[in-house]
Amino acid sequence: MTLIVGVRYLLVSGGFAWLTSARHPGLYAGLDRQMRREIGWSLASAAIYGVPAGVVMWGWRTQGWTRIYTDLDAYPLWWLPMSVFLYLFAHDSWFYWTHRWMHRPGPFRLAHAVHHRSRPPTAWAAMAFHPLEALTGAVVIPTLVFLIPIHWGALGFVLTVMTVMGVTNHMGWEVFPQWMWRGRLGGWLITASHHQRHHERYGCNYGLYFRFWDRLCGTDEGVGDFAREHARAGARGGRVDAGGRDAGRAA
Repeated sequence: MTLIVGVRYLLVSGGFAWLTSARHPGLYAGLDRQMRREIGWSLASAAIYGVPAGVVMWGWRTQGWTRIYTDLDAYPLWWLPMSVFLYLFAHDSWFYWTHRWMHRPGPFRLAHAVHHRSRPPTAWAAMAFHPLEALTGAVVIPTLVFLIPIHWGALGFVLTVMTVMGVTNHMGWEVFPQWMWRGRLGGWLITASHHQRHHERYGCNYGLYFRFWDRLCGTDEGVGDFAREHARAGARGGRVDAGGRDAGRAA
């Protein structure tokens, strides 16, 4: 399972890093050393994530301990989307409160500072965590499968959403259409524009998928933009203008 998590990280983060180089050439210019560090921490996190995932796989396949089911008729069809929502909301809630705790001075210096050393974060930073922080993230889904019934296909969807959002929220530009993050729906969903502001200001926008807890607790400071980071990339020699285009070609 550690190998699977590690390969999944390399493929997904690598794919979005390649897409970034194609859509916004030069955005990661001058960040080679930082990206190597992000990959190193992320592969270490993969080893930590793999342990509870392996326990779940063994418990499901050989012991029947989990509440993962394979027969679609075992529960009503409406339970499929409901289980996905419950898993995402529970994960988001755990993430919000542990993330906010990680920003207290002690935990931040001990662990969370590793993640915030990525300035700006890149597509490789999705799992760049100190082992303590990785451990807090690694236990959520494995715990839920012992508590809430879920079809194995729905669980795969949850893990896909977790992986894709973890990467796209850090890669320095919006891969999703504007209606998704600026419209009414965007008022409740988290994408890169929302999480970018967290990396700029630290004390806000702690959520993972939804803005519910941020809005309820007064820590939501809205969405940012990437003009500043794109300008900094240009200053590093990346030749990226504020709109994210290649400045050389734009000129």
